[in-house]
Order: sequence, then C-alpha cells, then structure tokens
Amino acid sequence: MGIPVLSALADLVLPRTCAGCGLPGRALCPRCARLLAAPRLAQPRRFPPGFPPTVAAGGYAGPVRPVVNAFKEQGRAELAAPLGTALALAVAAVRLGVDVEPPVLLVPVPTSPAAVRARGRDHVRELTTRAVAELRAAGVAAAESRALRRRGRIRDSAGLSATERRANLAGTFALDGRPRPAGALLVLVDDVVTTGATLTEAAAVLAPAAGAAGLTVVAAVVAATPREPANPPGGPSGPGWYRPRTVSPHDLDRLSRPRGRD
Repeated sequence: MGIPVLSALADLVLPRTCAGCGLPGRALCPRCARLLAAPRLAQPRRFPPGFPPTVAAGGYAGPVRPVVNAFKEQGRAELAAPLGTALALAVAAVRLGVDVEPPVLLVPVPTSPAAVRARGRDHVRELTTRAVAELRAAGVAAAESRALRRRGRIRDSAGLSATERRANLAGTFALDGRPRPAGALLVLVDDVVTTGATLTEAAAVLAPAAGAAGLTVVAAVVAATPREPANPPGGPSGPGWYRPRTVSPHDLDRLSRPRGRD
C-alpha cells in the first residue's frame, strides 16, 4: 500500500484541518500560509536596549497565532515543515540587511529543559533543522550552531512585563564554547518574539564573543507581535548599522512561494 493511499486513509479517520482557520484538507491552508510569507522587522513596543535586528516571517496575530501554538503546545508536528519554511524566509530576509553575504549559522534560542520535558520535544530545534534544509535547497550556505545553552531555572513569563521578563531571563544563557567559522553571520532563531526580552538576553551573551571574532549577530523568528515602535534606539529599524532593504521577490521566491504540501 503506497504512501498516498495511507495518507488518504489517515485523513478519513483523522481529517486534517488548517491550524489557522479550521478549513479542512491541509494542516495549513494556502491563505493562512501567505500570512507567513510577508517578512517584516520585529519592533517591540518597548524597544529593549540591545535588541538585535530581527525579521519575522509574519505577524503573531489572527490565524498565525493558533498555528504557532498548535505546533508548539498541541503537538501538531506536521506544522514543522511550513513553519520551518517561514523561519527560513525570515533568515533570508534579515540577511539582506547585511552588506556582505557570509555563510549563515542559525543559533536556536535554547528551550528550557522543563519545557522540553513537558512537550516531549524541542520545537525550536525542529524549526531550525527545517529552516537550514530550506535555505540550503535555495542555495544559501547555512548550518546550525548550538552556540548557546541554558543554565539555571526561570519562572513562567506569562503575565510578566517586558522589564520583568528581562530580569527573569538574566543569567539563563551561556556560551557553549564551540568554534564558529570566521566571518559567519550568526542568526538567533526562535518561534515568536513579543516583548523582545528573550532575544535581547540571548544576544547580550552571544554578541561580545561574536564581535571579538568579527561575526555579526541578527535574529529571525516565525512571527512577531505587531506593534507600533516607540522611538527605538538607532531609529525604527533598531541598531544604526543594520540597513533593512526591500525584500527582493527574485531572491526570496524559492522560500516564499505557497506550498502544495504540509
């Protein structure tokens, strides 16, 4: 019995629906997928000092929010493919704001051991693996670098302000000491950015070592909470050295094209 037949039988027993809008037939319908193919700079309302230039594939609102949560919290592993593609698109877009085109190293923000145990998996690592594969298929020299690790314990960030989240995360990331290729672009990757506290803390640990080695640190996420910036340092795009460019359809077509698979 072939795989298409098995897939069809599985859909009869457990019909798939779009995690974003509930439309039957696919894990992510084309309309919801397009919401994750619109790269934009992430700009938290209270722009944290040290927040790295960050591009999101879409806004963390509307149908995108339940899609991300279904993958992250509800075990819908089939969403790793489209969300990994969205992350790759964000990586490709943030790369356009850097003058040179070095090899890209994706640095997943470490998930806490407690979260991994609760979910039975490291969802950020899954997205990173998918994104690396997509970037390589598009001709981008990309690899994963587990340059950061978690240490200590933190409390649940739900309900905490941006300042409280940053204080809660202080000291929880550390370098793992692994060698990094000279001249590489380090891209911190995560699923979602809301207040920017996690990426800011991770970048604070990674950036000094990266700068000493002549490396650049930026960030990419699947989705970012859409908010109006409040006079972030260096202008609305963040640090002054980062110059965002219009995302070229030619450069990103391979990654942003709606997929016919889940």
